[in-house]
Amino acid sequence: MTEEQDKVFTQDTNEEHSRLMRSATYAAVGVALTLIGIKLFAYFATNSVAMLSTLVDSLLDLVASGINLFAVRQALVPADRDHRFGHGKAEALAGLFQSAIITGSAVFLLFQAGERLLNPKPIQAETMGIIVMVISILLTLGLVSYQRYVIRKTRSVAISADSLHYLGDLLINGSVILALVLEMVFLWHYADGLFAILIAGILLYSAIAIIRTSFADLMDEELNDEERENIKTIVLSQPGVLGLHDLRTRRSGQQVFMQMHIDMDGSISLHDAHLIADTVEVRLMAEYPEAEAIVHQDPVDVDAETKTGGNAD
Repeated sequence: MTEEQDKVFTQDTNEEHSRLMRSATYAAVGVALTLIGIKLFAYFATNSVAMLSTLVDSLLDLVASGINLFAVRQALVPADRDHRFGHGKAEALAGLFQSAIITGSAVFLLFQAGERLLNPKPIQAETMGIIVMVISILLTLGLVSYQRYVIRKTRSVAISADSLHYLGDLLINGSVILALVLEMVFLWHYADGLFAILIAGILLYSAIAIIRTSFADLMDEELNDEERENIKTIVLSQPGVLGLHDLRTRRSGQQVFMQMHIDMDGSISLHDAHLIADTVEVRLMAEYPEAEAIVHQDPVDVDAETKTGGNAD
């Protein structure tokens, strides 16, 4: 692949990623609005605190998905004079904001669940509540499946955080169905409050996961070991590269930044050294279309140095 072909391929890939990310945010907002409507109706019909908890969760999902929609639009803005490395970290900032919302909702649900355990109340219209939850599960399952597809293609932090919400919703909605069934079959009034506590625990766990992912992005954490080893393999397999060291990587939204030093025979011409370094960059960006690679060339006296694969740290 030539340098010009690589630029075209990278542009096409980035455009596809942008389209997928935007469509995923619009789908999430649409599903959240639909779920809020049917759950609001179901809550007034059933008087279930578990139903209230999943309604609150859907309201938060709408807020989070709305934030994601804005964050994704901002993150996809190209680099400019004031933001030379782009706007990718808007995704991570949105993730932190989402985690704060989720934590607050979990605390609210814990208080609601505690009150319901102390003062249990019967649930009405259990069958209707179950029907609503089944519809919610089917809609959420479809959304999560599409989000997972987008994440595999784009590795978006914002979409991953949003998907984590809705994946938790699948568990939450299932627990609500179980609470309603226990109420119908065994008249066990405490199930409602207990499952609300379980839901709060799931929300807190989700918030912690989002915080970790967002901080990894904001603190310029290295790519994982598997990706780093893949980068080393690509670089060291290039003819003319004798070694690799000072490899540094980080992710910012959709973009991956790589910096490295490669060892080459010091006796070759500047033109040949530049050509080898350019080829390394092209091969890296073919594997990571969203990447920006900076390759520094170090001359090596091949008569004094043993030709090895080098090491990359």
